[in-house]
This record gives sequence, structure tokens and C-alpha cells, in this order.
Amino acid sequence: MSAVATLAGMAAVFVWRIREGRTAVTTRKILIPPLGMATGFCMFVVPGFRVPLMWAIPAFLIGAIALAWPLLATSRLERDGDAIMMRRSGAFFAVVIVLAAIRFVAHTYLDTVITVEQTAGLFFVLAFGMILRWRLNMFLEFRALTASTAE
Repeated sequence: MSAVATLAGMAAVFVWRIREGRTAVTTRKILIPPLGMATGFCMFVVPGFRVPLMWAIPAFLIGAIALAWPLLATSRLERDGDAIMMRRSGAFFAVVIVLAAIRFVAHTYLDTVITVEQTAGLFFVLAFGMILRWRLNMFLEFRALTASTAE
């Protein structure tokens, strides 16, 4: 069931990313996803999802450093007339597939060591680190592109 959910999630990400790539990037489109995702931290109100801080910090850092890097390397913002558009390299979707495979293998292993709820919590923190860094870089790139036209 987990594999089916992972594949469905990956397909949804592909469809969303393809659709998103056809429209201009705005500050709102960059910042809303991590802000919306941050509401997921409410899961830690439930004791079963809580993980030690010494597990959460490395998970966040692995997401922000190691797993965000391929997303940063395969996506760029470019000016297209008056609009700023996301340009992804051909490797972007391959990166998403590899990240999903890493997630699936790690999830399968961690489910044997800690509870399913704790695994979910750790993977949420990891994904949040990845998305936060990617979107923060995108926001800074967006501001640089919009500042260069304002001068």
C-alpha cells in the first residue's frame, strides 16, 4: 500500500510541476507552499508522532543540505518578457524519481526500527527542510531578477 501511495504522490507532483511550469512565478507562488506545509507541524501535538530533537535536527539538515541540492541544481528562474518563469532541466523529473525512491527505501527500513508515526514525523521534518531551502533560494533568485528590472 505504501508503494502505491508513493507512486500516486509522485504522479501528483509531476502533474502539479508541469502545470506550475506554464505560469509565471510570483512571490506568493514561492512562499505559500512552505507556509502551508508548516501547518503539518501540528502533527507533533499528538504524542505518537513526536521524535527526539536529536533525530529531528539531522532529518531537517539532511533535507536542507543533501536532498535540496538536486532540486536547486535542476531548476532556475528566468525572465521571459515581463514575467519570471521556472525553467527546469531535463533531469528535474529524474531527480524527483530518485528522491521518491530514496524516501521509499528509507521509509521501509525506518518502519522496522521506530513507529510508523515517528517515521512520518521524521520524513515530514526532512521534507520541510528540503522544501524550505529550495523555496528560500527561489525567493532570493526571484528578488534578484525583479530588482534588476526595477533599476
